[in-house]
Amino acid sequence: MRQDRVLDGYRQSIDNIDAAMIHILAERFRITQAVGAYKAEHDLPPSDPDREQRQIERLRKLAADARLDPEFSEKFLRFIIQEVIRHHERAQGK
Repeated sequence: MRQDRVLDGYRQSIDNIDAAMIHILAERFRITQAVGAYKAEHDLPPSDPDREQRQIERLRKLAADARLDPEFSEKFLRFIIQEVIRHHERAQGK
């Protein structure tokens, strides 16, 4: 297969974006783990459905504004929220 510089350039950009997303997700989870510890310490529930819904609505709008499928963004955010709740439940020993 011959070298395609244009395709290689696109792929390098994708690789850079993927790496940035992993680092951003790692930072997000470091912060949400601190939230989970705080909630456990103060006997607060592991989830906050009202905040979660507000976040979903806010990010759906951001997605639409960015011309990203709001359905996809909601599924992605719900996946992250479920993982955060699981961590918070674990922090509370549930």
